[in-house]
Amino acid sequence: MLRKLLVIEAAALAEKLDLPSLEFRSMQSVFPAVTCTVQASFRTASVPAAHGMIANGLYHRALHRCMFWEQSADLVSGARIWEGFRRRGGRVGVLFWQQSLGERADIVLSPAPIHRHHGGMIQDCYARPQGLCRRICDKLGRKFKLRQYWGPLASAKVGDWIADATAAVMREEELAPELLLTYLPTLDYDFQRGGPKHHKSRKAVDRLTRQLGLLLEAADGNGYEVMVFGDYAIRETTSGDAGVLPNRALLGAGLMKARGVKEMLYPDFHTSRAFAMVDHEVAHVYVRDPADIEDTRAVLKKTPGVAEVLDRSAQAKLDLDHPNSGELVIVPEEGRWFAYPWWTEKREAPDYAGHVDIHNKPGFDPCELFFGWPPPSVSRDTARIRGSHGRVGAGREVVWAATFDLPEQPGSIVELASAVRDRLNET
Repeated sequence: MLRKLLVIEAAALAEKLDLPSLEFRSMQSVFPAVTCTVQASFRTASVPAAHGMIANGLYHRALHRCMFWEQSADLVSGARIWEGFRRRGGRVGVLFWQQSLGERADIVLSPAPIHRHHGGMIQDCYARPQGLCRRICDKLGRKFKLRQYWGPLASAKVGDWIADATAAVMREEELAPELLLTYLPTLDYDFQRGGPKHHKSRKAVDRLTRQLGLLLEAADGNGYEVMVFGDYAIRETTSGDAGVLPNRALLGAGLMKARGVKEMLYPDFHTSRAFAMVDHEVAHVYVRDPADIEDTRAVLKKTPGVAEVLDRSAQAKLDLDHPNSGELVIVPEEGRWFAYPWWTEKREAPDYAGHVDIHNKPGFDPCELFFGWPPPSVSRDTARIRGSHGRVGAGREVVWAATFDLPEQPGSIVELASAVRDRLNET
């Protein structure tokens, strides 16, 4: 039985790092290989067809609304890998994992800003027990900065803060849980901005290596074993503009609908026959009437940059066939990714297009990693994105390592999670 275990998810970790106490091995991620899907799969040791987090966002059919980065733990179905461990008295902490609010855990720390009605934002974290965030900030002598976590100012600095906060939790004897899960987004930003080979991305790898070294030292000093795993492999996009625009094609075909508001075009999900909820290298296409599926498929197959159109049968073979999934799922050509815009004229762009707005956009928008003009607006230029992820298979493996042995080498993240659950349940 593992007396204490620290699990570190390192975003975009797909290469073997040089750390003396860790031997990295390769494995497959889950499809789609995006943050929320992978984290849900690890927590439940199950596939998206079972736990329901089919992307970083969900489309609520009854509300006719896309919801990205919602944080309720109940969005993830299934038993957690730590449930038996916790029933026997083990304490669990979850730091900076998505869908962790309301999680059945003893410690939770997650970004939860307060948006002021008159504008501006209070940068804060949701914490259980209450006061934990302030307590950690006092110990570290600096606050958590949400703008370093996402947006044009996002940087490896936020990984430094999370690593230090994780170490601080482990060092508090009365607070430290026996199982602690944390997340380091250090590689994510520059890998998407410049691609994994960019010199800034290589500096981010060095930064992550130092953060892991700090956590390994803190873990060793406080009786923790350590497991590190990557969630997805970011690959270079093709030269030029690699962004594929399925919603523009669907709008042009009359399948997606939009309404004009002061010359801007906002999506009308109430009357749209089909639209695409995009997320990196995958998009779920929701088709309201089954009679429109074939027409929608035909439009998507003719859309430049679309490589695969997956119906429910094909989704089932990829363990993605869940009621939350689109009637169709599309995958782009290698080196391409999906962008959410549907408009053709700059003046038609909705107000939120030029802002960091992770909740209202019906898709993940990596352009938010760049400033637009004038600042503090964000870029709308999809050609600036040089790295993306979501695909799995040969050449898209991620890596994992642990300071302890497993009886069998896991071939996937789900198998890795199952192995951790089994170790936690050993008596």
